[in-house]
Amino acid sequence: MNVIIANNQKDKLNSLNIEVIKRLDGEFDVNEIISSFQNIFYNKMILDITALKNYQDISTVQKLSISLDMDKLILLLEEGNAVTSPSYLSKLISIGIYNFTTNVEGINYLYNNPNTYRDVAQYHQINEPEPEVKTIVKTVEVPVAGPVQYVNQPVAQPQQVGPKILGIKSITNDAGATTLLYMIKKALEKTHKVVCIEVDRTDFNYFKEPGMISTTSSNLGSVIRQNSNKNVIVVDVNDSPTAQTLCNNMIYLIEPSTIKLNKLVTLRPTVLKNLRDKKVVLTKSALTSKDIKDFSYESGINVFFSLPLLDERVQNDAVIQLLQKLNII
Repeated sequence: MNVIIANNQKDKLNSLNIEVIKRLDGEFDVNEIISSFQNIFYNKMILDITALKNYQDISTVQKLSISLDMDKLILLLEEGNAVTSPSYLSKLISIGIYNFTTNVEGINYLYNNPNTYRDVAQYHQINEPEPEVKTIVKTVEVPVAGPVQYVNQPVAQPQQVGPKILGIKSITNDAGATTLLYMIKKALEKTHKVVCIEVDRTDFNYFKEPGMISTTSSNLGSVIRQNSNKNVIVVDVNDSPTAQTLCNNMIYLIEPSTIKLNKLVTLRPTVLKNLRDKKVVLTKSALTSKDIKDFSYESGINVFFSLPLLDERVQNDAVIQLLQKLNII
């Protein structure tokens, strides 16, 4: 059974002779499509590109590719639209979408003969110029005398070059760093070259998963250099100060249960104070928005993100949202 999502090109799709389990007509946000079809079985999804809000922005389609199986997708592009430009087609291929066409005949063919990369490689523009190292002038607010007076001052910042290196550190015991790394890898690997590294431990051995490396603090720099061709490197820093210095972004995990927090503060009285300027992520959290505000007030910490209890066997939208907030995707 199949799924059809149609909008401007619904007349074309009406002529398809296939069994349909569900059909949607209209324009839909990418999150609506993901939530509607992420947990149901279907053979193929035929998607009219105009049914996807903000489809001109390839990051919208990328979000779809992260959450749904692109091997099951046939994308109906609109003739005369920018989505048939060489640049857009190349971007589709880069995020793992190979089955696209502009007509019903193409849909019927791809339904039984799905494309591989070899079939669409001619449309893939890979000879793009290397990124330059340049300075970006960013305006930030700098406080001056007085409690609420600000002036604007330009600050030069280097553009990110090389892989994004995200460090993850558990503050409370068993906050779930290893599971989170695994789920980040699963969320990214369809569209990004990603590797996960744990430092001074060997918990990754139990996953038996390629792209998950256990190393030591002394060898971490070498391992990162060996993976400099990756888009994203995620590091479980554990207790390694060396690992933290090699990451260009860090999050700190806290499980906000009463017993874990009381034990943490008893053993390390200043730990919460030291986290006040850090990106703190709550894990295994069932806190409401009001609870989080109360927690922030009582601890003096600005909570960056709150994750529910995660099941590593299924993909969780909250992990995607965390990666988006971290500007990883």
